[in-house]
Amino acid sequence: MLKLLVRGKGVSQTGVLIPQPCPHTLPMLLEEVGAVLVPYQLSEEQGWALEPGELHRALTASRGHCRPRALYISNPGIPTGHVQSRKSIEWVIQFAAEERLFLLVNEVYQDCVYGEGMEFMSYKRVLFEMGQQYSEMVELASFHSISNGIMGECGLRAGYMELVNVDPAVMVFAKTLLCTDINAPVTGQIALEIMVNPPRPGDPSHSKYTQEILTNRITLAQNAQRAWEFLIGLPGVSCQPVTGGIFIYPRLSLPPKAVEQARSDGLEADVLYSQSLLDEEGVCVGAGCEQREDKYHIRLCVLTPSATLEKVLACLGSFHLHFLDQFSQHA
Repeated sequence: MLKLLVRGKGVSQTGVLIPQPCPHTLPMLLEEVGAVLVPYQLSEEQGWALEPGELHRALTASRGHCRPRALYISNPGIPTGHVQSRKSIEWVIQFAAEERLFLLVNEVYQDCVYGEGMEFMSYKRVLFEMGQQYSEMVELASFHSISNGIMGECGLRAGYMELVNVDPAVMVFAKTLLCTDINAPVTGQIALEIMVNPPRPGDPSHSKYTQEILTNRITLAQNAQRAWEFLIGLPGVSCQPVTGGIFIYPRLSLPPKAVEQARSDGLEADVLYSQSLLDEEGVCVGAGCEQREDKYHIRLCVLTPSATLEKVLACLGSFHLHFLDQFSQHA
């Protein structure tokens, strides 16, 4: 879709509004196709909420150096783990309609919503329930994949894109473009079929499939709660409650000497932290991506067996205390 949307140079070059923080590969992908990144900040203090005023600010600031044509959303949030409310989704759709923005919605963690009282609602569903004023006007591309979430079949790699309100000629061109660029392996297509058309009651594999999915969901929810409780108990760590997705995204308050050391090495402080954790404990986490200046985070995956998570948390806890001591004011 980006190849279809991105065009122009200078002030006419396509701009794409993207959240901060965001998936770590997104900025690289946009730069590769020649898009201008137009960042908007999610409010960490409000549970990573998307605030209307911030989208307006980002859009206004972008005009004059690019032409904003698309708005990227991830719901549930990556890596923040927040789940948008219906009210929030409706406002985003209204904003896109008013500003004539193409919606690019990443919904790969739609099956991973476990926050109390939380429900995943697709942008397409909300769009169609808002009436013809929006349902026949707003252009939308939504994405899902077997490589993420409960299925977690990272080795198979298959997914799909659904287009809404896109011109038929563009649809034909998009399908042609996809056929030349993407060839999903047969095994991946089989797994994708299972995801969108799971075994039904009476099918030989229904009981086993249902039990495996249920076990994964329970484990994910328990792991997210366990990791959150553990992390907020560490000195210098704060974390918003996670309500969806497979990551937990704690904020680190690191000693000034650690920040100075990172800068002298040409790194962000959370990158230094993550690299040191890998070197010392063999635990691989992601550093924060596209975040506010002097704000540091790590991204920890919790879609893992509970016993494995406990080992990871133990290693992380001992490393964290050692790291703080190593770079304390008295070091």
